[in-house]
Amino acid sequence: MNTEIRDITVDNVKEILALHVAQEQANYVETPEECLEEAKQDTHYIPVGLYVEETPVGFAMYGEFPDDIEGRRIWLDRYFIDSHYQGKGYGKLFCEHLLQFLTEKYGCNKIYLSVYEDNEIAINMYKKLDFHFNGELDIKGEKVMVRVIQ
Repeated sequence: MNTEIRDITVDNVKEILALHVAQEQANYVETPEECLEEAKQDTHYIPVGLYVEETPVGFAMYGEFPDDIEGRRIWLDRYFIDSHYQGKGYGKLFCEHLLQFLTEKYGCNKIYLSVYEDNEIAINMYKKLDFHFNGELDIKGEKVMVRVIQ
């Protein structure tokens, strides 16, 4: 199975915009359309499509952001697998790929994300990938998690 993290271009933007989470997850993450608009406004954000073979199965948005204490923070800011492809192991698989990709791209030893405290499925997956809560809240009130690479 060939998996790939792809930039979003004029050639694939329509198929990325068609991705969505299950109805009960809609309050946990913005739509691709909202994310792409935010990325236009703030160039720190880099949106990508997650592909299996030639099929888009998910969406992520990451970035490098200035930080007063650490100098910078690398964020996996948005992440989801389309509702049609959930339950097939893609969530953990692509999260592992993204973590490796971000570590290599930025040469970082910490990756941050935020999650609503009632999103238990996501929290359990992130904990399995060595994320832990650091006691911070983001601007939307989500709890911040960090993964430290030793």
